[in-house]
Amino acid sequence: MAKNVRDFAWASSRKFIWDAMQIKEEGKPVMCMSYYPKEGNPLWGQYSTQVVAHTIKTYSKFTIPYAYPVAISVHGPVGGMEYPMLCFNGGRPEKDGTYSQNTKYGMISVIIHEVGHNFFPMIINSDERQWTWMDEGLNSFVQFLTEQEWERNYPSRRGEPRNIATYMATDKSLQSPIMMNSESVLQFGNNAYGKPATALNILRETVMGRELFDYAFKTYAQRWAYKHPTPADLFRTMEDASAVDLDWFWRGWFYTTDHTDIALESVKSYNASTRNPQVENARLQQQKAAAPQSITAQRNATDIPKTLVDEKPELKDFYNNYDPLAVTPADQQRYTAMLGSLTPEQQQHLNDSQSNFYELSLRNVGGLVMPVVLQMTYADNTQEIQTIPAEIWRKNNEKVTKVIVTKKPVISFVLDPFQQTADTDLSNNAFPRQPAASRFELFQQQQQPTTNPMQQAAKAGTSPMQKLEQKPVGSGQ
Repeated sequence: MAKNVRDFAWASSRKFIWDAMQIKEEGKPVMCMSYYPKEGNPLWGQYSTQVVAHTIKTYSKFTIPYAYPVAISVHGPVGGMEYPMLCFNGGRPEKDGTYSQNTKYGMISVIIHEVGHNFFPMIINSDERQWTWMDEGLNSFVQFLTEQEWERNYPSRRGEPRNIATYMATDKSLQSPIMMNSESVLQFGNNAYGKPATALNILRETVMGRELFDYAFKTYAQRWAYKHPTPADLFRTMEDASAVDLDWFWRGWFYTTDHTDIALESVKSYNASTRNPQVENARLQQQKAAAPQSITAQRNATDIPKTLVDEKPELKDFYNNYDPLAVTPADQQRYTAMLGSLTPEQQQHLNDSQSNFYELSLRNVGGLVMPVVLQMTYADNTQEIQTIPAEIWRKNNEKVTKVIVTKKPVISFVLDPFQQTADTDLSNNAFPRQPAASRFELFQQQQQPTTNPMQQAAKAGTSPMQKLEQKPVGSGQ
């Protein structure tokens, strides 16, 4: 007997195959079931019930334990539609039993998504007519987490920041804020599904960290189960549970159409002076010796075999042999006096000539305040990642300067190397600048085959089912 059910649906057919398996959530049995005609096989018999069970387990882990006794996936003509405990899903192989990679993963994803709606909004009961993203966006986010736990490198359609960058880079007249009323949204899929799912993934991976985010998100689900939360309830709970001020994040991602585009405009390199004349003058002498000879000096060496002073040595004086970089006793005395005025800690910093100082000029082109993820490649080809919190922009949202101190010299800096902030322009992320792929290179990709790999195998004399046994579809091999 199910409690707290707000709606119902049913399906029946004498053609249905019934498949079921039982799992337990916090000791309570949940019957995961599938109903499908024989035309759905081999896909439905192999995957549907397993996907239902996996979805219930994963969503329960990230939100609250599944509260209903059953979860059912029905295969029919509807692409995807949800009701409490029951959903209708599409995805069918070809008549010969073969199927494309898109068909397989599309079916798995839609089952995850529609079963996931048991949590958003069936249990955590938001108003989809007013804020579609609280239903579809939160569900798409947990769908992404569930897909990644189904299979390593699952080809998720939504959730990865790089997948939303193109939409966020489009003209602002073609976009609307996530918080726009559902009836006024311009691009429903991107605005209500993709962008909020990506925002939450960035919040989890880049801003808060997985452990803190997961605790806060689970707290939201626990507090608002069987209630009617608004966006403010989500925002407030995430901040309250994590003790992190996220006002800047909600404002940028949910109330504006700004996008991420942080440019690394320039890098200046410095080394600290030791003030020791023995060290600094020797360094200047090396620089002077390494400096290229001017074109005038090169030509004069040939055109003027001897200068007047060369011909008449009596014209030479003290300064002809004087080395302005030679260390004098007076230089040494001034250095000793200066050292005596410093504390031991200051003296240690002064003598640390191994430190390298880099002044990075950053510009917020897209307007969206975000953390700065910085990858440094050192002269020995080792790398280091630093994540600079979004608070770096607190005094100036448009331009900031960041000083980085390293023991080893840096040969290159790259912003957002893993494309985790949905940066829309990667061409300004590196210093020195990195060449972008040319149009010629982009158009060297071969055309995709019109038939799926299973159909090609069948034409080659291998039956679809034999092919399934030999190599799983979508294995990438």
